[in-house]
Amino acid sequence: MTALFVTLHLAIGIYWWIIIASAVFSWLYAFNVVNPRNQFVAAIGNALYRLTEPALRPIRRFIPDLGGIDISPIVLLLALTFIEIFMHTTIEPLFGVLH
Repeated sequence: MTALFVTLHLAIGIYWWIIIASAVFSWLYAFNVVNPRNQFVAAIGNALYRLTEPALRPIRRFIPDLGGIDISPIVLLLALTFIEIFMHTTIEPLFGVLH
């Protein structure tokens, strides 16, 4: 059972950084810091979009429009942090998993 919880913590941590990378990339793209016609840049942007959009889309439906500011990544990061803390403080003790 310990392996399962460690793997879930690792997966959440990796996805956390993917969300941050996607947000930073979107800012770089919006301010024309990166060249969108570069094939490598387009591939990275596409990969980050495909990894994060399925989780961000439902959040965007419930958040009101803030005039061009997208706070859905922040909401998703908070939700992931909540899930990780909930797993660590509530679910893991039920199974007797120690760190």
